[in-house]
Amino acid sequence: MRNLVKSKAELFKLAQEWLDAWTGNQPERLLEFYTDDALYIDPANRDGLRGKDQIRPYFVRLLDVYHDWTWRPIEVFPIENGMIVKWECEIHVGPETLHETGVDIVELRGDKISRNEVYFDRTRLENAVRARRANYRLANL
Repeated sequence: MRNLVKSKAELFKLAQEWLDAWTGNQPERLLEFYTDDALYIDPANRDGLRGKDQIRPYFVRLLDVYHDWTWRPIEVFPIENGMIVKWECEIHVGPETLHETGVDIVELRGDKISRNEVYFDRTRLENAVRARRANYRLANL
């Protein structure tokens, strides 16, 4: 099946709509962008999650924790069957706000994502989460 989205402008618009769906704790809305058999890979799921039945529980947990993070595309790079999306994200971890940049490899089948690989250095995020947990434990002694 050929992609319905072709131009760089159309890909950028799709990236904006898709990244917008990562904010607001609406996992079902986000899942609408994916095919039923999509492959999703990120730093926490290096072996990947296959299909909405595996992806859904992860998205539900992730969006519940980070319900107010915001994403925006910086640039898209068309590839044969989709795009590479360079993005920036604002992540709130307690009182701290992190600004991260990364890339996603996004393969499309029609106008749906069939493969999504997320790449970014999550060191600062892990450190912020670890510090928040330690502060929480200290506060509750």
